[in-house]
Amino acid sequence: MNIAIEVTPLKSAHQYRGIGFYTKNLIWALKEYQPENEYIFFTRGENLPRNADLVHYPYFDVFNRTLPLFKKLPTVVTIHDLIPIVFPDRFPRGIKGEIKWQWQKLALKSVSAVITDSQSSKKDIHKLTAINREKIDVVLLAPSKEFKKLSIINYQLSIKEKYQLPDIFVLYVGDVNWNKNICGMLKAFHKLKAQSSKLKAIAKDLKLVFIGKAFRDKSLRETREIDCLIDELGIANYILKLGFMPTKDLVAIYNLASVYCQPSFYEGFGLPCLEAMACGTSVVAADIPVLREVCGKAVVYVNPYNVDSIKDGIEKILCLNDSNHLNMVNKGMEQAKKFSWKKVAKKTVEVYEKIVA
Repeated sequence: MNIAIEVTPLKSAHQYRGIGFYTKNLIWALKEYQPENEYIFFTRGENLPRNADLVHYPYFDVFNRTLPLFKKLPTVVTIHDLIPIVFPDRFPRGIKGEIKWQWQKLALKSVSAVITDSQSSKKDIHKLTAINREKIDVVLLAPSKEFKKLSIINYQLSIKEKYQLPDIFVLYVGDVNWNKNICGMLKAFHKLKAQSSKLKAIAKDLKLVFIGKAFRDKSLRETREIDCLIDELGIANYILKLGFMPTKDLVAIYNLASVYCQPSFYEGFGLPCLEAMACGTSVVAADIPVLREVCGKAVVYVNPYNVDSIKDGIEKILCLNDSNHLNMVNKGMEQAKKFSWKKVAKKTVEVYEKIVA
């Protein structure tokens, strides 16, 4: 097959976010594991390659016209999630946003197939767009091969010095959107430092490390709210906001983290949980269907709407003895191995073959 793939996310600011990660790794995996096909790349505004058998748009924006209304070829589109549509009160779109959403929804009617990351997102897509369930294929994501447990100890000192990391810290990687529940995590962290009798020995030096470009973007309302809460709680000295991170450094920091925390109200997938487990880091995750789907029985689950539950989950991991900690690490690494880009490539090509046939 000759497969045209739109690569606009790799030419824009999305290259530093999940969309860029997905597009980059999908292209690599298709070339690596499905080399019998021809892959042709184009950006938005360019004409479709004439010899293509189908076209794949690996990105769908609910409030921007990223999908053409009229299709010249069988078309696959990847929709990672519809969170802004699921929670309209938390993601107000205004009149222009509503018009663009209706355009995008109309453009979806003529696609041949939709790829999404989870069963949870598949349910949302069917419910909110009325697309037939048979046209929606779940292709689970995976951490890239760089995310693994490091055996070399030398990285520790250089990375710790570079980012001024403490010996013990809680880590979060991602965005600042409402569904990520950053404010809930901050309140839980504050309670943990103030109230934990079990952690007296380490609570004084315990820090919370945020990685993600948005944490340093003061133009974002969510970032300003997070900063205000940090000041209000009086924990500014215990928070590190590291911004965008090169993958090599990110892998090392996952390896160094004492706990990875993902207390989201809602997710389309939850890839950082898999990245953390692949690196041998114990995970606290929100007890929501999609994270159950991703994390299995390898993490400590918490109620994202209950600050004490998040606090207790972090505390539970920090208080594990060596044997129980090693057991949890091994469970996490085994869970992460169930997901691979080889599987992503195989299942994606199966979708291509289905619509061409």
